[in-house]
Amino acid sequence: MTDQGPDMINRDPNGLNDHVRVHFDEVLGEPDGSHSLDCVWSGSYLCFNCCKNCCYKCLTLFCGIPLAFCWGWEMACITFWHVWYVTPCMRVYMINCGCMQKFYGTCIQCCLQPICEAYSYCLSNIRVTKLSG
Repeated sequence: MTDQGPDMINRDPNGLNDHVRVHFDEVLGEPDGSHSLDCVWSGSYLCFNCCKNCCYKCLTLFCGIPLAFCWGWEMACITFWHVWYVTPCMRVYMINCGCMQKFYGTCIQCCLQPICEAYSYCLSNIRVTKLSG
């Protein structure tokens, strides 16, 4: 998509829908030893492609613009929700977490650390030896 409008040649530049790229030989295939008449096979090829292309074009003609409107609306709502609610909530959460982290760290350093250091000092002189018998 450029400022001049959509790219009319490469309509899926990011490969979003590579999984639905379907060709005749990816759907139908006759194994060796089980071949239909050549006219049936070539007629099936023409019928498959014509039906697939005509149906797709009819569906996009009737549903493409309304669905584009709906998806545009959905993306606008998601963007609005994130800009005006989710991101500010996450920012408030991160600010409060930072405050709680400082509070918790201070409590650990002032209360628990001296106790642990005292115990470690008391227990640091203990020696374990193995008595041979």
